[in-house]
Order: sequence, then C-alpha cells, then structure tokens
Amino acid sequence: EGEGKRMGDEKKDSWAVLQSTDNPWLMAFMEKNRLYVMRDTAKEEPVLSGAYLCEFSDLEIKAILMDELMRMPEMVKKINEFVVTFETKSLRDTKDTLDKVNIQEAAAYVEQNPHPRLWKLLAEKALDKLDLRIAEKAFVKSENLYGIRFIKKLQVVDDDKKKKAEVAAFYGKYDDAEEIYAMSSRKDLGLDLRKKIGDYKKVIALLGESGKSDVDAKEANKKMGDFYADKGKWTKAAPYYSTAQDYPMLIESYYRAENYESLQKLIGTIPEDPVLLENLAAKFNSVGMCECAVEVYLKMGEVKKAIDSCILLNDWNRAVDLAEKHNFIQIEGLLTRYATQLMEKKKTMQAIELYRKANRNHEAAKLLVQFGEDLKKRNANLVLQKKIYVLAALEIDSYRKRIFDDQMTGGPTYAAQTLDSLITTEVNTSAGKALSNPWKAAEAIHFYILCQRQLYQKNYSAALKTAIRLIEYEKELSTKVVYSLVGLSAGYSGVY
Repeated sequence: EGEGKRMGDEKKDSWAVLQSTDNPWLMAFMEKNRLYVMRDTAKEEPVLSGAYLCEFSDLEIKAILMDELMRMPEMVKKINEFVVTFETKSLRDTKDTLDKVNIQEAAAYVEQNPHPRLWKLLAEKALDKLDLRIAEKAFVKSENLYGIRFIKKLQVVDDDKKKKAEVAAFYGKYDDAEEIYAMSSRKDLGLDLRKKIGDYKKVIALLGESGKSDVDAKEANKKMGDFYADKGKWTKAAPYYSTAQDYPMLIESYYRAENYESLQKLIGTIPEDPVLLENLAAKFNSVGMCECAVEVYLKMGEVKKAIDSCILLNDWNRAVDLAEKHNFIQIEGLLTRYATQLMEKKKTMQAIELYRKANRNHEAAKLLVQFGEDLKKRNANLVLQKKIYVLAALEIDSYRKRIFDDQMTGGPTYAAQTLDSLITTEVNTSAGKALSNPWKAAEAIHFYILCQRQLYQKNYSAALKTAIRLIEYEKELSTKVVYSLVGLSAGYSGVY
C-alpha cells in the first residue's frame, strides 16, 4: 500500500465530491460553479454548472439543478426537467472516435481506455457493421453473457439483412427490425418478433394485413385481453375477449366492469356449456339480477336451481310461478317454513311482504288482520289500525279477483257461482270472522276517529249522528266504546 500524495494545486472552494461507483480511479467534484472530473490525479476540462451531484456511474454524472427547483417548488410538474447528465471526456471521445474512424481504430482506442461502458458502445457499433469478431470481444470485456450468446446465434444466420434485423431487435429497435423483415419479404419473422416481445396490439394489426388464420387472431386477441385484465382495465379487455370468443374471461370482464347490460346479452349468444352457464348464473345471483339468473338456469334445464335463486333473492312471486309451472310441490313447504321463522322472530311485516311477493294474498290478509287485532289490544294509533285493515281488505279483493280470473274458463254461470262461493267459503271458512269483511273493520275505526274529532271541534250534532252510525259496528268495536260515544254525544247535544 502506497502513501497518498498531495495534489499539485489546491481547491479551497470545493463544496461537493462524488466518487464513481464502478471505477475507484474516477472522481467528480464541484468548485464554485465548475464541475471537475479526475482520473487518478489527472483533471479533465471543467464544465460550467451549479448543479448538486447525485450519482456517478457508467462515465456519466447525474446532478440536480437545486437552485432552480427551490425557486418555485410548488410549480414543479416533472422532476426530470431539473435532472442534468454530464459525460466524462473518455465517453465523449469514444463516441466521436466511433463516428469518425473505422471499427478497428475504435477498438484500439477502447483498449487504451478500458471501461465497461466503452466496451458496450464498441459492441453496438461493431454489430451495426456486422463485425462479429470485435463485437464478441467487446461483449467478453464487458462481461455481457447475453451479448455473447447473441453473437453465437448470429453466426449461424446466413443472410445479412436478417442479421441487421436481429441486431435492431437486440437493441430494442423493433420497428426498424420489422421494416427490415418486411423489405426482405419475411413479414412472418416480423410477426414472430412481435409475439416474442408481447406486442400483441401490433400482432393483431399484422394479422389483419396478412390474412392469417382465425386461430392466430384469437390467440392474439386473448393475449391482448389478458394484458389489460392484468392491469385491471376490464372495460378495455372485454372487446378483445369477445373477438377471441373467450367466454369465461368475457363474463369476468363484464362483471368486473359492472357492465350488466352486456352481461345480460350474453345469455342468448353464449354456448350451452353447463360450466359456463353456471358461472354466468352465479354472477347474476351475486348482483341480485334474479330474472337473468332464472333465464340462465332454465336454459340449462335446472328448474330447482332457478327456484332456489328466486328464494335466495326473495323473489317469491317468481319462485311460486316456476314451481306451479314445473310441478315443484316443495315450494309450499319452504314458503310456509320461512314465514313461520319470520313470525317467531316477531317480524310480522316481513312475513306479510313475503306472502305478497309469493302472490299469497289470502295468507297476507290473515296476518294483516291478526296484526290489526294486536294493535287494537295495545290501544295503538288508530290511524295505523285503520291502514292495516285497509291493506287486509285490498289483499282479500286481490285474492278474489285472482281466483275469479282463474275460473273464468268455466263460463259466465260457473264464474258467477265461484264468485258467490268465495265470499262464503274461501274467505269466511278459511279466515274466520276476522276476515269476513276487513273493509267493515276499517270503516268502524274511520267513524270512531271522525266522531271523536267532531266532539273536539264541538260539532255535537254531527258527532251524535256519527256515534249512532257506529252502532252498526258494535262487533268491530266494543259495546262499551260505541254506547259511551253515543251517550257522550247525546249529552253534549242536549238530546236526553
């Protein structure tokens, strides 16, 4: 180990020093507004700059114009605009030498000033001249294994134009390589090159020009769809999957992009593959599109799964229709069991809504009347009681109309007989007194509210008339309530 030597001239105003990361004999430093590069103890010509040194490698120095950056930091859009690069003298001289002299003289110059970056430049220039011997030597010196293997590959190519195209592709100049192949009437090699680098958008364009088989086009479109899918750009991926007829990924693309309209259109065009249809139906189920899911299951011939889908999405009306159409008797048991569970959990209104959706108006009316009676026992809001009985009456009317419509095929006489029997049998027998006439219960509460309002408004004469009318609703209201109102109204009216 030798002793350090003091430099001939001192640099007292130096404010930044940076050593090369790949050559210990190279160093850069700043003195005032000048950049110096030193090779051992020899200095290169300085460069005027006030930038801050950041990195020194591959004979290039990267620095940041910090003063300019800090003047208006909030206005900075691209930080790269403030990054500058300086080349060392050996790099500049090598580039000039490669441009001005022959390849042998350039190789001799690099031998005298060896550096991996210079050997890479020499290799690129030698390949451009197709001088494989010098190129191989340069790759060996720069320890570029891929370059050495590339030289071995080029040595077996007998056409110089193909060699030129391979060199262009090796250095990423794919458009130049494709152009060379096209000029050599070898567009197929250009197509293979695009496939190799994964540029399937260009592959699709080339296939369109060359008229290649549909198999190649489908593969290219699928790869392009996969490219966008990997980036989460499902809207862009969908058209490529559609062209490639890749239905599993097309379903996934529409689903992820929330394009349910296009997903619905697939029902009529998708092949009748059970796995594919099952996947599509599951997608519809997950977003609550019951009608579409049912259509897919029926296309598969899976009636039970269609009914299960309706039950899962609480579309009991459709579920019952399907069960009746396809003689699926288990639906009644499921409906009753679910309604019972809701009632046990004190979810009466949910149970009523369940029966309404299942088109079971009669059962819905019974639950409404029971709910109304419960409200009456608890002295709940009278307006609410009235609304509940009105709803029960409407359900009874819907039930009658549906039964009547179903029996119309039996002729006018038979239909009339059926309508008469509904009032006495279907309603009274099944639901008991509570369902005999819900409209009357609603009327009773209506007149009861009206009478009290008239009393508070001191309209005693009208209140007495209303109270007398309430005598007709003694069964719906208690005798005590009715005659108490009659007596109160008569007293205030002076009718003793």
